Amino acid sequence: MLVLMIAANGFAQGVMDVHSHIITPEFVSALENEGRLMDEGFPLPKYNVENHLKWMDEAGVQTSVLTLAAPQPSSAQTIRQTNEAAARIKKEHPGRFLFCAALPLPNVDAAISEVIYALDTLKADGIKLATNVGGQYLGAPELDTLFSVLNERKAVIILHPHRPVPVNKLVMQQTPLAMQEYLSETTRAVSNMISRNVLARYNNIKVVVPHCGAYLPLAIPRMRSLTPVMQTNKMVGEIDYEANLRALYYDLAGAHSPEVIRMLLTITTPDHLAPQVLTQSLARMKDYLSKEPDLAPFKEMILWKNAKWLFGQSGEKPTAAIAAANMIVRIAEIEVYPQYLEEYLAFANEVDRLSVERESGVICLYPMQRAEDSCQIRILEIYASEEAYQSHLKTEHFQKYKQGTLHMVKDLKLPTMKPLDPETMKLIFKKQR
Repeated sequence: MLVLMIAANGFAQGVMDVHSHIITPEFVSALENEGRLMDEGFPLPKYNVENHLKWMDEAGVQTSVLTLAAPQPSSAQTIRQTNEAAARIKKEHPGRFLFCAALPLPNVDAAISEVIYALDTLKADGIKLATNVGGQYLGAPELDTLFSVLNERKAVIILHPHRPVPVNKLVMQQTPLAMQEYLSETTRAVSNMISRNVLARYNNIKVVVPHCGAYLPLAIPRMRSLTPVMQTNKMVGEIDYEANLRALYYDLAGAHSPEVIRMLLTITTPDHLAPQVLTQSLARMKDYLSKEPDLAPFKEMILWKNAKWLFGQSGEKPTAAIAAANMIVRIAEIEVYPQYLEEYLAFANEVDRLSVERESGVICLYPMQRAEDSCQIRILEIYASEEAYQSHLKTEHFQKYKQGTLHMVKDLKLPTMKPLDPETMKLIFKKQR
């Protein structure tokens, strides 16, 4: 995950790399003593700060956010040493490094002590959490106390997949973890947190999900559809999906593309995305964010503004209001046959709710009835762009509405409106967020 930002030491532009690992000698020695150097199925790369800085300078990276690589060491002392090493690197190279501290889980009490020490004494910029440590997965009830502390501190959490527990070693050899299981592991941990409403209950926390959100764009709709059945069978409790999803941010490390971003935007909004630091990857992303008309309005948000705000480098949260000039705004004028009014309203309410809930480019669909004639329906429609509108027309929920209500509508007018003052529109959306 990265952002472009104005540099203070000679760079015209810089990059904030939020998916960056620290690998200290103490960490490697501890894993070697435990016989766990190959726990993740591949050897750890060599690391030193000088090489990291050299690469940053060559790539135009202004700041890297350091997190402990996988696997998780068993020793709390090793984790403390790694956190202190990251703090020293940050202090010795001002403006070039931030860090998110590791925690000595599964010991919750020790983890809480490390949170306090890391944030208060070492001035850590956030916390790194593994998807699981020895089979203790995020979302487990015993971690609620830890999340309560993180919530009080309004912590930013960088999530990273670790080897699943249990794991089929033969499968891991045939298909290395980084090729597939890391995506499953990330989805598993986040889904587990959502199913227990963790991020809704501890709503001051922000969680950076790696690797383009893994399989969450596929998993979330399935979870939503199955929730009523699970609740009927008392397998899950209340789940506030909107509150849980608001806490999630996504780095675009891995195989990002316009298609991947569009899929992510079915479960999140553009102000929750930021890209990956690899020179060729960054160049490709800049290219398609400039050329793809439905994504271009969000280019600056995705490239730098989002992560700059997330890590406290900017006081103002970016919003989609920057794209106000490209919005489509209109008031649909609909007359419904009286005998179909109640049935039509059910269709309209469903499509409006699903569109706003699932489509990032649908900013507003607000249905109203004229007080003096209930068959006269007006819908305030606001789309982020022409492309967002065309995409909306192809969705399953809109097609269901269109086909289901054709015989109910007596008259339909769709006049496009022109905002008299686009700047005021920006203020309206900013005020509502």
